[in-house]
Amino acid sequence: MKIAAIIPAFNEESRIENVLNAVKKVEIIDEIIVVDDGSEDNTYHVAVKNGIKAIRLEKNQGKGGAIMKGVHSTDADTLVLLDADLIGLTPEHITDLIEPILGTDVQMTYGLFSDGRLATDFAQKVAPFLTGQRVVKREIFQQLAHLEISRFGMEVALTRYVRKNNIPSVGVPMANMTHVMKEEKLGLFKGFSARLKMYWEIIKIIKIS
Repeated sequence: MKIAAIIPAFNEESRIENVLNAVKKVEIIDEIIVVDDGSEDNTYHVAVKNGIKAIRLEKNQGKGGAIMKGVHSTDADTLVLLDADLIGLTPEHITDLIEPILGTDVQMTYGLFSDGRLATDFAQKVAPFLTGQRVVKREIFQQLAHLEISRFGMEVALTRYVRKNNIPSVGVPMANMTHVMKEEKLGLFKGFSARLKMYWEIIKIIKIS
């Protein structure tokens, strides 16, 4: 079994290195791929500096498009999906996310924040299907349409497909972990606008899936 970690990133120059440091310590991961989704900062160069395979997209394609570029660039049959702005990520978190896939019929795991901070813990309790931390078997990607254009709707599409087809999946607690919110990255107004856009992309995928 070959395992590849795919990390989509947009303007995460100051945050992605912490994520990469954790992923590099997980020995069962064979390949790490950063997909720079049209960043305007040095995200791509930070990945390269860390000895990571990096794909640079000239134009922002959204999370779904970036992840699928990563999927198409590897022959791994198990894909670990991680956000680039995680806070508190450890190698143990990643190993815990992968282990249920090994030697069982589980085909997808999804990470659930806990004991991180109220805003992100609450969001994942209300909508666990939105988590970006997952391990997914390649067959699932091969059977799903629209993922390249799903943008932030990818997580919803994966969750709905797995549930609809009774594919074994399991949630994995990721204690003491959180991520940077859009309002913190972009400021209150721009961050809130970006959040509304994300929700609209999610709603569009729900309508067509």
